Amino acid sequence: MIVIELIDDEPMETRLLEQFVTVAAEGSVTRAAERLWVAQSTVSAGIASLERSFDVRLFHRTGRALVLTAAGEDLLPHARAVLASLDRMRDLATSDDADLRGRVRLGIFTSMDVVDLTGVLRTFRERHPLVTVELMTSPSGTTGLVQDLVAGRLDLAYSGLPVVPAGIVVEPLREMPFRVFLAPDHPLAGRAAVSLRELADESFIDTAHGFGNRMILDQACERLGVRRRIVAEMNDMPAVVRFAAAGLGVGVVPDAGVAHDGVVLALSDEVEPLRVGLAMRGDVEPTRAVRALARDIVAARR
Repeated sequence: MIVIELIDDEPMETRLLEQFVTVAAEGSVTRAAERLWVAQSTVSAGIASLERSFDVRLFHRTGRALVLTAAGEDLLPHARAVLASLDRMRDLATSDDADLRGRVRLGIFTSMDVVDLTGVLRTFRERHPLVTVELMTSPSGTTGLVQDLVAGRLDLAYSGLPVVPAGIVVEPLREMPFRVFLAPDHPLAGRAAVSLRELADESFIDTAHGFGNRMILDQACERLGVRRRIVAEMNDMPAVVRFAAAGLGVGVVPDAGVAHDGVVLALSDEVEPLRVGLAMRGDVEPTRAVRALARDIVAARR
């Protein structure tokens, strides 16, 4: 077990730092314990041990969530830096790809298949059994994933943002044009194509704010002077298609090739397609494990 010597000469196990960073990311001891595959009592005891070592409170409770105190906010980037340095040391000490160690934190969409990720991960695990791959999602879609990437909570992330923050590089994976999804008995179902202005009086199903496709379509509607009435917001695009096919509204989302029982029409307006890619930070040298998984995901793009 690696330990760090504190000023008061009491050793601190690095697992305590990992527990601190994970609780900060999850806002919950329960979810942190699930991610770390340990008991909740172990995480709680670890946080308490850190607080005794530093003689500060790291979290305070707001409702059901744990929120960092000012001291916790100050210490968090240093804890991440220590863990990142240890990952780098392990990475440099590995001479053979077959012996790659460490972990890769990958941010993914909830249900849209950009690549055959299960196949990629299965093969990756067979080749690199000592690397742990953690999959994470965000309720705010690609915006949340990229924010987690910028903050260092992720190593890689799917991105569908039309513009990414400075320092983020994106390798293209898939491009999807916007289509109009309707119920089979919708009055426009017999058309080959339809415009956003023709749909202006319809009830819309769409993804929530923060999703790349929502940002692109909102910008297109603003440019065309179209105001939409959105009656339901979903956390993934396949759900939008299913609800539209059931007649609960119309959906205008990128065509991901999801099977459905409705009707799909072309969108006659010029709207930029959703360009999904694999994003990573360009200002941080990735570990060999991160680079290896990134290569495999890009190689499997459709």
